[in-house]
Amino acid sequence: MDIAIVTAHELTPDTPAIARELGRGHRVTVYTRSMVKGDGVEHVPAGPDVELSESDLLPYISDFSDGLRRRWREHRPDIIHAYSWSSGLAAIAGSEGLGVPVTQTFHSHYDDTRSAAPVRRLECAIGRRARAVIAACADEESELIRMGVPRRNISVVPHGVDIERFRRQGPAFPRGERPRLLHVGHVGADWAVHALRAVPEAELVIAGGDDQSVERLRALAGEHGVADRVEMLGMVPHTAMPKLMRSADLVLSLPPTVPTGTAALEAMACGIPVIASATGAHLDSVVDGVTGFLTRPDRPLEIAHRIRRLLGDATLRTAIGYAAADRARSRYSVERISMELLRVYEKTCA
Repeated sequence: MDIAIVTAHELTPDTPAIARELGRGHRVTVYTRSMVKGDGVEHVPAGPDVELSESDLLPYISDFSDGLRRRWREHRPDIIHAYSWSSGLAAIAGSEGLGVPVTQTFHSHYDDTRSAAPVRRLECAIGRRARAVIAACADEESELIRMGVPRRNISVVPHGVDIERFRRQGPAFPRGERPRLLHVGHVGADWAVHALRAVPEAELVIAGGDDQSVERLRALAGEHGVADRVEMLGMVPHTAMPKLMRSADLVLSLPPTVPTGTAALEAMACGIPVIASATGAHLDSVVDGVTGFLTRPDRPLEIAHRIRRLLGDATLRTAIGYAAADRARSRYSVERISMELLRVYEKTCA
């Protein structure tokens, strides 16, 4: 099977590993407007060579689709898998007249942009036009059905984790004597800062965010009197995340919307207990009390209670870490996720 993966954005963390896994028995080409290098990756110029938001991409979608059309006329794929609604627009236009089925993943489906009526209408149109729509979790499946996507066209395939890179054993970044909490991503980190007030013995490391969000979180930490126990790392290369996660006692992931839950999955694969917001993909991946804890992100005292319980019980922390790693390996490995995607592709092409 000749598989075309289309993304108008930077590749999601699991995409290269899944492409490699699919490529063991099939021809896989990733088409992207980003300047990403690698085997099986084709750069399709469209707009400035910088990361753009979904809405900012709209003026360049026609250029992206034209580039895809030229390539696919020369080498027609058997199936196309588009990630994000902007990629879906380009894929549908670029494949016009070729008779190639398009599958769609809305990996940013829960972003704030979805509240805008024009974007909502585009998502609905793409979801109904695609031959198959792949939801990352049960929550998203329900949302797609409410959008009018036929239930029979929806398959639930979660995002995967590269268990060869994210694993229990391996090097870790140096750390001090304090228990270390790590929040991955700046969205939701406010609640981690709030909770830190009630965990006076711990430090909080926040990975992710631009200059503006970093300064905002620094100011918030100062307002709560915990600035000396909060370290802002800003953007951290994904290649460094396994070492960073293994340096932590607990990983927090507290965004209010969770389309993929990648950070929690990667922490679980490293055997680090997770305290995650009870929403979206977290509801599928984190087994409350077994592989981590689920909580309302806007309840800092509850979050602090969970943190203190885990920090105060090394046996529980170890047991949850082992259970988390086992679940990540057995359910979310890129090998298994690739097999599930392939079954969707084969069904769609039948």
